[in-house]
Amino acid sequence: MKSAVETLNPTRVRLTVEVPFEELKDSLDAAYKKINQQVTVKGFRKGKIPARVIDQRFGRGAVLEEAVNDALPKFYTEAVNEGELNVLGQPEVDITELKDGELLAFTAEVDIRPALEIPDYSGIEVEVDAVAVSDEDIEKSVEQLRERFASTSPVERAAQDGDVLTLDLEAKVDGEVLEDGVAKGVSYTVGSGELLDGIDDAVKGVEAGGTATFTSELKGGSAQGKEAEVKVDVTAVAARELPELDDDFAQLASEFDTLDELKADSVKRLEQMKKYDQATQAQEKVLDELLKLVEVPIPEKLLEDEINTRKHNLVNHQLGQMGLDLAKYLEIQGKTEEEFDAETKEQAEKGIKTQFILDELVNKEKLNVSQEELTEHLMRRAQSSGMSPDQFAQAVVEGGQVPMLVGEVARGKALAVVVEAATVKDSNGEVVELDDDEDEIAETVVAEAEGTEAAEKTES
Repeated sequence: MKSAVETLNPTRVRLTVEVPFEELKDSLDAAYKKINQQVTVKGFRKGKIPARVIDQRFGRGAVLEEAVNDALPKFYTEAVNEGELNVLGQPEVDITELKDGELLAFTAEVDIRPALEIPDYSGIEVEVDAVAVSDEDIEKSVEQLRERFASTSPVERAAQDGDVLTLDLEAKVDGEVLEDGVAKGVSYTVGSGELLDGIDDAVKGVEAGGTATFTSELKGGSAQGKEAEVKVDVTAVAARELPELDDDFAQLASEFDTLDELKADSVKRLEQMKKYDQATQAQEKVLDELLKLVEVPIPEKLLEDEINTRKHNLVNHQLGQMGLDLAKYLEIQGKTEEEFDAETKEQAEKGIKTQFILDELVNKEKLNVSQEELTEHLMRRAQSSGMSPDQFAQAVVEGGQVPMLVGEVARGKALAVVVEAATVKDSNGEVVELDDDEDEIAETVVAEAEGTEAAEKTES
């Protein structure tokens, strides 16, 4: 076999392949054997029909077609390996010559990963938020804990913000009560906005035993998206009572004996959270600066497929689970379809560039992934997908996705290498030393850039 590679552009090549006919022998034998099992000829046992009889009865062309279809993938793969090409997607194959007993010639056009030149990235400098816990942060944290330990008690007065109501609901569309439009004994906190648009205004000022009606667009169910007339009966009104902020509360809500100890622990936890956010911010900003340094040509077909995949995941999975279509989503976001398409294209381009550049860095820095690193990554992916580690591991192995996971870990390590070489300062001008979990954070940042995280959510 002879093969040659012609570069059409930085992301696409044409392979020209010539195969001497004797190299098709195995595929020809397999073609005769396959046809033997599929046809019957009077006077011959099934599977024992001579080749010359098959040629006479069914035509040599049918045999050649079967043989070529069998042989093409093998010779294409050999040509790709000879050319040391990193191909993307399926090739467009065109048989240019087929002479029985002499020659098979074909061309194959296919997208390839572009050759990238990674410049010195040690000069990257980014600024992140300083880690600072304010009195307001502490108060908010303690108040959230206080809310968790709130109690309720019945009151004989009109409902107001913060009250917990017990409601019976009935929804009508075009004057007809929906089969799935009746609910009884629903617990609802006034002002939470968790049920239907308009319900807060309707129930405020209503006492237990009172009734209110309002119209609202249904977010789910058989009449999703339609305007409904909703009747709400308030069967009980309860006021929420927050515990006093004292040492007794600290003992109730935590392992600490005093409120001061509880607040000190809140400061420690808030600092840890802000350090994690700071590290994530550093990774994201360094990645953005790295992407600016490298010119990355993107195959058109790959970009088109990535855009379609992102749209499919959003519309058919994420929005579908929320009872929304694309038009309603765009209305909520305040975007036009053109703005959405442009944003999706930009995100897809960033995802592809991120993968190409970091994969090149993996090779350049000779980064390897250990079994322990792969296992830890698998555990995190399982958790985010809502599956047990065993279930996720089985799905990965059965789907042949282990190399994909290895690539994710390797790209996270590559980004961590760049971040380590960069200068990261906080808004106070102080150099930031990132924690040991840098690789884990980098994997998350890379997953977000590549769109992997959204895919995980749709899988779950």
